[in-house]
Amino acid sequence: MNASICASAIQFPIVAGDVDTNLQQARIALQRAHNQGVRLAVLPEMWSSGYDYKHLSELSDETPRVAAELAELSAHLDLVIVGSLPEKDRGSLYNTAFVHDRGQEIGRYRKLHLFSPMKEDRYLASGDKTLVVKTSVGRLGIAICYDLRFPEMFRKLALDGAELVCLPAQWPSPRQQHWRTLIRARAIENQYFLVAANNCGQLGNLHFFGMSLIVSPRGEFLAEGGEGMAEPSALLDFTDMAAYRKEIPAWHDRRPEIYGILR
Repeated sequence: MNASICASAIQFPIVAGDVDTNLQQARIALQRAHNQGVRLAVLPEMWSSGYDYKHLSELSDETPRVAAELAELSAHLDLVIVGSLPEKDRGSLYNTAFVHDRGQEIGRYRKLHLFSPMKEDRYLASGDKTLVVKTSVGRLGIAICYDLRFPEMFRKLALDGAELVCLPAQWPSPRQQHWRTLIRARAIENQYFLVAANNCGQLGNLHFFGMSLIVSPRGEFLAEGGEGMAEPSALLDFTDMAAYRKEIPAWHDRRPEIYGILR
C-alpha cells in the first residue's frame, strides 16, 4: 500500500454518440490531472458514447480504439485510469469499467445492477462478478453508478481487500442528495476511500449535476466538483485510513456468524 496518493474524479459534459469529442475532452482533463500530480483518475460512466441506445452497438465498435488510447495515456501520464465504456462481446453489450495502469489494461468490471427506470436492462447485459484489482496506487474496487444503491456489493469489495473504490457514474437530477448521502455512507461503513466521477450538463431530457466527489473513510468530503467541467482532486492518506480502522474497530467487531448470507 502507498502511504498516500493524489486522486481525481473527472467530469465533463458527455456528448451522446460523439466518441471523438468525448475522447478529446478526456485527453484534456487527464493532462490537467497529471499536471496537478494526480496518480489515479476516474472518468464518468459510458463517457465515450453516452446512453445513445439506438447507436450503441456501432459505438461499442470504437471501444477497442478508445481503450488503446487510454493505455497509451496511462503510460505517458503515469496515471491509473478508470472509466466505463460500451463493450461488445459475443453478441451482447455491456456497461464495462476498464482499468489501465502503466500502459496496460489490467481489469474489466461489467456493471452488475442495470437501471431499469432508464431501460438499461433492455439494451445491456449485466455482469456476473465483482472486481478488486491490484494497481500501482493500491487495491481498487470498481462499481458503476446504480451499484451505489446496493451496500452488499460494497461490503464484498471491502472483504476482498479494496483500499478505495472507483465509481464512474451518470447520476441525474433531482437525486443530488441521494448521491452525496450514499457515497458518504459507503465510504464510512466500509472504512475506505471512494472516488466518484459523474457526468455534467444536459443529455437529452436529463440534467446531470456533476458534483463528482472524493470521500474519506471518516466521511469527509475531500473534494467536490461543481456543475461544469472539472477535475476535483485530493490527497488520499492510507496511513490515516489504517489509524481510523484502529480507532473505530468495526471490522474487528463484526459478527458474520450471526448475519450469515443476507438474501
